[in-house]
Amino acid sequence: MTKQWQQVPNVTFKTRVRDESVSGDNPFRWQDVTTHDIFQNKRIVLFALPGAFTPTCTTSHLPGYEEHYDDFKALSIDEVICLSVNDAFVMFQWRKYLGVSKIFLLPDGNAEFTRKMGMLVDKSNLGFGMRSWRYSMVVQDEKIEEMFIEPGFTDNCPTDPFEISGADAMLAYLKSK
Repeated sequence: MTKQWQQVPNVTFKTRVRDESVSGDNPFRWQDVTTHDIFQNKRIVLFALPGAFTPTCTTSHLPGYEEHYDDFKALSIDEVICLSVNDAFVMFQWRKYLGVSKIFLLPDGNAEFTRKMGMLVDKSNLGFGMRSWRYSMVVQDEKIEEMFIEPGFTDNCPTDPFEISGADAMLAYLKSK
């Protein structure tokens, strides 16, 4: 697993961005975004969760960060990012479904970032396949300042812990600094 002040993995994410020059009902184009693009010279809160449209992720984890987005910005956070091992299309529809407008939803469709972070787990017991373990972290200029990993990290965990990676815990940490 990644340690404090270690650099985040260098990966390229496959994202979709709105482009009005694209005709038709789907005015989006592919855009590669690197870890460097996301984290260089910024202080980022990133939280990772098992999957879009899953119960805890949809009702608590993502909505909590969206609700407190302005609080994070007031604490000198440049951006708040939600990462999931889902593709860009699923992440877009989930964002739309929840009405999320502030949090950046980052698709890790190939699980490359998650794997390199040491946070990839098998959730085949739930029919999910390989997914991210639930965690949150503060990243300062591409280096991990602090990380909150949910307890019980293991393949095919029978529970879905959500105790220390939520928005309230992250806000408490940031306010203590």
